[in-house]
Amino acid sequence: MHYVILGAGESGVGAALLAQAKGHTVFVSDKSPIQPAYRQKLEAAGIPFEENQHTDAEILRADEVVKSPGIPEKAPIIQALREKGTPIISEIELAGRYTQAKCICITGTNGKTTTTLLTYHLLKAAGLSVGLAGNVGYSLAEQVMADAHDYYVVELSSFQLDDTYEFRPWISVLLNITPDHLDRYNYSLADYAQSKLRIMRNQDSTGHFIYNADDENIQRYFKAALRPVQQLPFSLHHRPDYHLGAYYIDEERVCVDLQPGFYSKTEEINTAASPLIGQHNRQNMLAAVLCARLAGIEKPQIEASLASFHNADHRLQPVGELNGTRFINDSKATNVEAAWFALDGIRQPIVWIAGGTDKGNDYSSLIPLAENRVKALICLGLDNEKLKASFGGVVPHLEETRSMADAVQRAAALAAPGDVVLLSPACASFDLFKNYEDRGRQFAQAVQLLTDNQTNEEANE
Repeated sequence: MHYVILGAGESGVGAALLAQAKGHTVFVSDKSPIQPAYRQKLEAAGIPFEENQHTDAEILRADEVVKSPGIPEKAPIIQALREKGTPIISEIELAGRYTQAKCICITGTNGKTTTTLLTYHLLKAAGLSVGLAGNVGYSLAEQVMADAHDYYVVELSSFQLDDTYEFRPWISVLLNITPDHLDRYNYSLADYAQSKLRIMRNQDSTGHFIYNADDENIQRYFKAALRPVQQLPFSLHHRPDYHLGAYYIDEERVCVDLQPGFYSKTEEINTAASPLIGQHNRQNMLAAVLCARLAGIEKPQIEASLASFHNADHRLQPVGELNGTRFINDSKATNVEAAWFALDGIRQPIVWIAGGTDKGNDYSSLIPLAENRVKALICLGLDNEKLKASFGGVVPHLEETRSMADAVQRAAALAAPGDVVLLSPACASFDLFKNYEDRGRQFAQAVQLLTDNQTNEEANE
């Protein structure tokens, strides 16, 4: 069989290597330059490739195409392949054909990465043989070649799910559905929701579907009664209308029941030691704890591992403390909803650093939180007019800056012991920074510099 791989990033190169290892001929095509590390892998394997172009004649020779999730359906080469009737699949679909390992697959508009990393951490800390894959930046296909793991924890975006057909997770997790990427889904929330729900459409009674019972859009689009899969909903509250898989008894205690109904046997797991902040992370913990229990991990191990978890950078990440003020880097909060979760999750008075490239933001949902919790707002962006108009009459103090170093210095000056300085921009980063990672790193560096300066001053006294 002849495979053409479109896109030579992590997923594409992984798919190319797996397809070749399984005896197929392979050609890789990328419309952009291929990163040196990936080019090296293709050359070492002797896989032919092209970059900076798509040669239609070469691509249309394919028996099957593996498409990068970043290539939209409307791309001319995809339209040409559809016209010809060539099957187009994702790297995840290809990988699923060649592994017997149990896949725990996690999707949702928000919280995917945190839940994926926490689930992986819980399994790994318990000594299980587990791989981390998917949208977190590791190719499932390349790992499947070695077939060294009994479990994979896989973060899946809607784009990756769109080109899956037979792929069947052992556990599928749906955290939430809120409007996002609708330009790829005919501006239809229903189409986007169906894309997310593809994660569990092939599951049968041997599989488990973990989903958020508090999410209105999941309730609207998931037809629970029609599915044979074992369903384990989770909620922040005990909801008698559900035979729930997991819910909170109070802020720090989770009730877990893997066998709802007649054989019900509940157990309590304490989450107090977890460093994760905010209501959304309490939901993420419910999903991860359910996955861990289904994998056979016992309560004491889960409680110990929750305490030792470190989340991915730039997601409500503590980066330092100075004069009793904590500094938290939430640079990944590039939209209003993510900033809402951050403001909602912090109980102490907040000096908030926000701003950047506005994406048509409506800040109205943040106003009640800002009124109650934000003592000062520092606008960090080239154009702060919308932020000033929204929050000028809401927060006691507002000022502007165009430098991260200045923003951190001003925030530290305005903060009192017990306060939190929070970088949660609610905006994209491209006006002053390369990306949200660059913005978050500059924040952490500026905090470190302040801390170092204070240490030096104290040493010289």
